[in-house]
Amino acid sequence: MTLLVVIPARAGSSRLPRKPLRLIAGRTLLHRTIAMARAAIGGRGGVVLTVATDDAEIADHARAVGCDAVMTDSDIATGSGRALAAALAQPQLPRFVVNLQGDSPFQPQGALGAVIAALQEGAQVATPVIALDWPALDALRDHKTRSPFSGTTCARAPDGHAHWFSKTIIPAIRDEDRLRASQPRSPVWRHVGLYGYALDALRRFEACPPTTLENLEGLEQLRLLELGIPIMTVPVDPPRFDSSGIDTEADIVRVEALIAQYGDPTPPL
Repeated sequence: MTLLVVIPARAGSSRLPRKPLRLIAGRTLLHRTIAMARAAIGGRGGVVLTVATDDAEIADHARAVGCDAVMTDSDIATGSGRALAAALAQPQLPRFVVNLQGDSPFQPQGALGAVIAALQEGAQVATPVIALDWPALDALRDHKTRSPFSGTTCARAPDGHAHWFSKTIIPAIRDEDRLRASQPRSPVWRHVGLYGYALDALRRFEACPPTTLENLEGLEQLRLLELGIPIMTVPVDPPRFDSSGIDTEADIVRVEALIAQYGDPTPPL
C-alpha cells in the first residue's frame, strides 16, 4: 500500500445523530460515500480504502458493504485526526493519506482521483477547487446572505498552489461589469472539502494546535498555510448537483429532491 483513503465516520452528531447510518433515497450516507470512493479509485494499484469510526455498528455496516473499517478513539475531534489514527493503525504505514469526508457523498466526479494524482506527482497536500462561472458566483453570493459561513473560496497562484482560503468570497472584484462582458468565467474558485496529505505533512498538521486565523475562519487548512506547508489545488468539474455536506434533516430532504429531479449520481457497489 502506498496510499490510504480514509472515510471518517463518527457516530456523534448534535444536528444529525448517527449520521453515517441515515438513509438517503434508500441507501445510507456511509454506503453512498464508500460507493463513490470505490468508483473513483477504480483499478489504481497500491490504494486501500477504509472507514475510521468510533462506533461498532458503523464499522459493521462498512464491512457489510465490503469496506474495511478501523476503530478509532471517540475523543478524536476532527476528520484529519481520525484519518491519521487510521493510517497509524495500518500494518504498513502509507506514504499518502486522503481524508474523504463521510458526509459529502456527492462530491464532483473525478475529485478524489485528481487529489490522488497530485499526491503521486509530488504535492505535500492536495485539495480540489471548482472554477465558478458568473451564474454560479451569483448563486454563492445569494446563498451567503442566508448562510454566511457555508461555502469556502480559494485564491490560488498560476501554478495551482493556494494563497489563501476564506469563508468570504475572494478575491474582491473591481470593475466586475467589464469582466462579465469579456469572459464567461469569474475569477472565483470554490473549494471542495477533500484533502490528501503526504504522511509527514499530516503528522505535522496534527502535532500543531489550531492557529488564530484557523479559529477565526473555521478552516483547518489555514493551519497548513501558517505552518508553511504548501497546498496544491486541483481544478475539477462541478458535480451533477451541488449538495454540499449532509448535516441536518433538511439536507436529506433537499438531496432526495435533487436525486428525484436529476437522477442518482451514486454508482452501484
